[in-house]
Amino acid sequence: MLPPGDIRNCLVALAETETLMDQIFQHRFSQGDGLKGHNLGNLLLVAMTEITGDFISAIKEVSRVLAVRGRVLPATLEHVSLGARMDDGVTVWGETLIRDYGGKINRLFLSPECEPVPEALAALNEADAIIIGPGSLYTSIIPNLAVKGIADAIAASNAITFYVGNIMTEMGETDAFTACDHLRVIFDHVGQQLIDYYIVNTGRVDEARLNRYREEKSVPVKIDREEITALGVQIIEADLIGYDQVAWHDPDKLARVIMQTLRGI
Repeated sequence: MLPPGDIRNCLVALAETETLMDQIFQHRFSQGDGLKGHNLGNLLLVAMTEITGDFISAIKEVSRVLAVRGRVLPATLEHVSLGARMDDGVTVWGETLIRDYGGKINRLFLSPECEPVPEALAALNEADAIIIGPGSLYTSIIPNLAVKGIADAIAASNAITFYVGNIMTEMGETDAFTACDHLRVIFDHVGQQLIDYYIVNTGRVDEARLNRYREEKSVPVKIDREEITALGVQIIEADLIGYDQVAWHDPDKLARVIMQTLRGI
């Protein structure tokens, strides 16, 4: 079974159902032999995959249950392993172990090389806008771009491509990274320039949240504007900080920035 967690989160984010249904899909069992720690939405996706016979059909059926606006598509349906070659020459396998290794990541790769989902390539080709991120650079963003054909499809698309930069650095992945460091890593891995606009946060992260992130050795990502524009990418600066206790993007603020940019092109 392919890991269903990210797919589940996308489905819930796009759902128009009542809050109770969203809570059901995000519910994690706190007790029960064999159930404790498992997510109900993940189990429902597994069950639907067995019923329908394939993961894409399962996603479509669950989308109907949640009244999802739009389509959720994985980059690939093949079983692959995530590997990273570290600066010290060691190869580490698996998202958690890569993040916990404690060294600088030199190169991230998928093994074996995998084929993309045709519907995903078609969606990229038909898109008006492609938004990459926010998310963990090495364990969320690059793995999708590493699927054969995905980066080429983005480059070939007539869509306006946005990269939403992370607000904070991430321990074990982007320690001390600037905004442009994130961009350089992406371009280095895909071998081409994919991004039209780089959306960066200029909102202030308050002291209470900074204290929380100090425990994770994370700091606000420094915006090195000249280096970004030197790569041929336009910068969009805005206060994107949400109102939660964590330094995450506010979805409404981010959506407004993207839509205003598209209307102005």
